[in-house]
Amino acid sequence: MGQASGVETIAVELANAKLTRTLKITGVRDDGYHLIEAEMVTLSLADRLEFAPGSGLTVQDRVTWTTHAGKERLGLVVPSDGSNLVSRALRMVGAEFAVTLEKSIPSGAGLGGGSADAAAVLRHFGFDDLERAATLGADVPFCISGGRAFVTGIGEFVEPLPYLEQSFVIVTPPFGIETAAVYRAYDMLGESTDHSGKNDLEPAAMLVEPRLAYWQDLLASATGKEPVLAGSGSSLFVECADSERDELAAKVLERVKQRCEQALVVPAKSVRSAGE
Repeated sequence: MGQASGVETIAVELANAKLTRTLKITGVRDDGYHLIEAEMVTLSLADRLEFAPGSGLTVQDRVTWTTHAGKERLGLVVPSDGSNLVSRALRMVGAEFAVTLEKSIPSGAGLGGGSADAAAVLRHFGFDDLERAATLGADVPFCISGGRAFVTGIGEFVEPLPYLEQSFVIVTPPFGIETAAVYRAYDMLGESTDHSGKNDLEPAAMLVEPRLAYWQDLLASATGKEPVLAGSGSSLFVECADSERDELAAKVLERVKQRCEQALVVPAKSVRSAGE
């Protein structure tokens, strides 16, 4: 057994990041929630949760950013109080534990880190009410089972799809984007929203955070591929062959250093299910 805050660990769960490969907005409910059609896949990138007797949440930053000077920890802004999705998920299942959360998924990056953490808690306790799970976050229902799925509604309807081996290079700039701000911008754009791409939220995200265009250019120039916004951002990704994943990631890392920037560059692959 491991140790969590000096107490014997009784269980460990992995919380895999999710990647939204395609995202279409199909409408808005009366309560303001947006209806989606999305293809989501589970990534090898994952947080780690240790459960031990007691109460309280400890967050440990494991995200390593590349800078022109090497590797650094820039510090995640992740709450460790009752507002954290881990704490809220524990309340939903009526459980109390001391949880140590090791964060490898950056926050505000569109990779579902908080939702994955909540899903890991719900999965640990066998909680499978997806409609209630969606009240924690739209990505939580998918993150409970993971794999590859077609997701509709506000995220609560998850239709499994056959597993595909897929590889990606993901770049997260040194800033996050608030999901609610992107959806507000989407509503503001209205009929002028461009629906021709793989992610309907991309024009809105660019409006909220114009610096995304710079990182889109960096990723495109380093890989020769067309980047796609991950969820509501700020991460961008390209899909690639497994054989070229590490080489392309190395090229992106070199470009980050050349431009004296800082970023998180992740060569990732799809996995069959959450917790893998």
